[in-house]
Amino acid sequence: MAAPWPQVVLFGDSLFQGAPDLKEGFSFQAALQSQVIRRFDVVNRGLSGYNTSNAVKALPDIITPPVPGGPKIAYLFILFGANDASILLPTNKQHVPLEQYSANLSAIVTHPSITAHNPKIFVVTPPPLDEIRITALDLAWGHPAATRQAKVSASYSEAARQVAAAHPGVTLIDLWQALMDRAIAKTPGYDPKGPMLGDPEGGQRGYLEQLLPDGLHLSGEAYQVFYDIVKPHLGSEWAGTAEEDRVGFVLPDWRVAPWLD
Repeated sequence: MAAPWPQVVLFGDSLFQGAPDLKEGFSFQAALQSQVIRRFDVVNRGLSGYNTSNAVKALPDIITPPVPGGPKIAYLFILFGANDASILLPTNKQHVPLEQYSANLSAIVTHPSITAHNPKIFVVTPPPLDEIRITALDLAWGHPAATRQAKVSASYSEAARQVAAAHPGVTLIDLWQALMDRAIAKTPGYDPKGPMLGDPEGGQRGYLEQLLPDGLHLSGEAYQVFYDIVKPHLGSEWAGTAEEDRVGFVLPDWRVAPWLD
C-alpha cells in the first residue's frame, strides 16, 4: 500500500485559489510546499466567489473523514469572509449577514468531517479592503455602488477573531492586521488615529495600493506578508531536532532508504 502523505489544506475563497500564482516573483503555495516538502502535501481548496454558506454546503464534498490507508489532514487553514462581507446589491448576491457568517465559520471549524482528522486548525481573518479602489472598479463594471466597504469588511475580520477565540485549540492568523501594519509602516505621514487606509472617509489609499492592486486581492508582496505569519506555525514537529533537514519525511532520507534486494 502506498504511504499516505499527511496534508496541509487551504480552504477558502479566491484568496486561496490565487495562492499558487506567481506574483512579483513570489508564490504563497509554492513557498508553503517548499517548507514542508516530503513531510506534507499542500492541498488547495480555494473556491473563487464562495462565501461561508457555499462553503458549509460544499464541505462534505471537499473534506471527507479519514479512511484506512488514506491521507489525514494535519493542518487546516480557513479563509472566508471577503465575499460574505459584500454589500447586498441588485448586481451582487454574495452577502452573508455578520451573525450568520460567525455561525457558518463555527460550523466549519467544528464540522465532523474536519474534527475526525484532528488537525491543527487556523482561522485567517479576511484582509483589509481598499474601498477607494473597489468603488472605482465596481462603478466601471456596472454596479450601482461599491460592492464592498472598508468598515464592513473590518467587522467581518473582527468576527473571525472572535470565532477563533471561542474554539479552544483553534489558532488565529490575523491577515487583516498584518497587511494593515505593513501598509501603515509604508505610508509616510499617515495618522493611524484617523480613518483607516482605503476608507473614502479619509481619502487615502496609501500603501494598500501596492498590497491590494484591485482593492481586494493580494499582490505578491501581500502574499509574502501572509506567508511570513503562517510560516512559524509549521514545522514544530522537526524544528530544533539534530537532523531537522530530514526528520519527519514520509519516506526515509536517501542515506537510510532501503535498496532492492
